[in-house]
Amino acid sequence: MTRGLFLTLEGIDGAGKSSHIDALEALFRTRGRTVTRTREPGGTPLGETLRTLVLTQPMDALTESLLVFAARREHVLQVIEPALARGDVVLCDRFTDATFAYQGAGRGFDLDVLSSLEHWVQAGRAPEPDVLLQPALTLWFDLPPEIAAERLAGARLPDKFESQPVEFFRRVAQGYADRAAGAARFARIDANRPREQVWQQIEATLAARGFA
Repeated sequence: MTRGLFLTLEGIDGAGKSSHIDALEALFRTRGRTVTRTREPGGTPLGETLRTLVLTQPMDALTESLLVFAARREHVLQVIEPALARGDVVLCDRFTDATFAYQGAGRGFDLDVLSSLEHWVQAGRAPEPDVLLQPALTLWFDLPPEIAAERLAGARLPDKFESQPVEFFRRVAQGYADRAAGAARFARIDANRPREQVWQQIEATLAARGFA
């Protein structure tokens, strides 16, 4: 059986990551791969319910983090792990890196607590109980927050996070940069380029990593 591949797309709101998921799915399908496409928060019926709460309701940062990780636990067990076991390519619009960037850096929540939650939710089962489920590749769409804000302006009714000031997204962007600095699985995509050039970076990254 072909080995499953877990690939995530990350970046601040307005970075353009979601606009490339269709092309990524098509690329892998042309290579004969089965693709499971999903998102966070969400991915399961419970996760989508929790997503609505997280994106619309004011709440304490710990409450918010607990809801995100609760949704993630169901997502991992019901969707991601079974798809990888089947040999699928899993394309996920955001995963745990987003929690460290948004709740951690953006909202200033304790990164050590987030690390503990990450371990509880993503730790493997026997025979490797201490191995965390992590993406094989994370495409990080890096865009200056000021430009992201221009892209979002008037696009749609903003959710709780999209309506935050630019300074919040500066912190989130730095959170992504800090997270990427310690993980070889990250590939920085310069999202401040025309769409065609962004896609060329994605294709080059996949080829260089041996994933397509």
